[in-house]
Formats: sequence, structure tokens, C-alpha cells
Amino acid sequence: MIAAFVIVAVAAIVAATVLVLRWRDPEKAPHRITPPAGRILFPFLGDTISRPELDATLRLARAENATLVPVYLVTVPLHLALEAPLPRECERALPLLDVIEQRAARLHVPVESRIETGRSARHALRRALEAERFDRLVVPAATRTSSGFSAEDVAWLLEEVPGEIVVLRADEDKPAPTAGYLQAAV
Repeated sequence: MIAAFVIVAVAAIVAATVLVLRWRDPEKAPHRITPPAGRILFPFLGDTISRPELDATLRLARAENATLVPVYLVTVPLHLALEAPLPRECERALPLLDVIEQRAARLHVPVESRIETGRSARHALRRALEAERFDRLVVPAATRTSSGFSAEDVAWLLEEVPGEIVVLRADEDKPAPTAGYLQAAV
């Protein structure tokens, strides 16, 4: 009788140990969903950043403890080399990247800013996608009041880019803020 009790107790302990070890492994845990993103690529273009789109991207990065990689995309005219210095575009990009970094710092989101060039916005984006390691791509969509990626560019992304893609569209009733507006709001 005691031997049977010991055998049942040992079997219960072994079963409990197996279940605990299995559930500790993140890949085997029954409650586990898609792993969080480690790096979120946030390409943008133009003179403005939609505050709701930026805030949504920062919330996502903060919730997943991810590094935000904002990439300002610059279109280089054909008569210039892709590596040519572009001071006017840098003057436009740096305040926007600074605003992103300031807002991210307030939320304790790590940031690695970039500027990428190309012959078109899509070409610059393709170059950024090839150069950067990322787990999720967050893309601002163009509206009447904010710059972003066109429906054709978003369709191209969905066809050509592997992995997770999040498309954000700002509320068209709210004007897109400029870098100065966002700096004042920070």
C-alpha cells in the first residue's frame, strides 16, 4: 500500500515538474503569443510627423520594450550621386528626428535614428529595409493633411516586404504638426 502511494506521489511530482518546465519555456507555454518586437522600423518623409502616428508607434515600442528606429527618407535627384551631401534635407530631417528622440526619451524608449537616401521614396525605403535589422515595420499612410506613404506604396510593401507591417493613418480632421509644433509640445 505504501509502495503504491510512493509510486503515485513520484509520478505526480514528475508530471508537475514536466508541466512547470514546459510552461517556463516561452515557445511551449500555452498562453504565449507572438514574441514582442525587438526593433521597430519607422520610416517617414516630408516636413511633418503626424503626432497621433508617432504616439501610436511610441506606445507600441514601449509596450514591447523595443528599440525604435526612425528613418527619414530623402529623395536624391538623378543629377546627384546618392552619397552626395544634402544639407537642406538634413536641416529638414534633424529637427524631426530630434523631436522623435525627445518624445521617446520621455517614455524610456531607446532610439536609433537614421537618414536614408534613394531616387524615390520607395527606393530609399527599399535601401533602408536592406540595411536595417527589424522585427516590425510601422508605416505612416499619406492623407490630405499629412505626408506619408501612398496607397500604392503600402500595396508594394505588402507584396514585397516580409514580416509584420503596421500601417497607421492620422485623423484627417486634425492638421499634421510641423517639427516646431511638436518641439513646443514636447
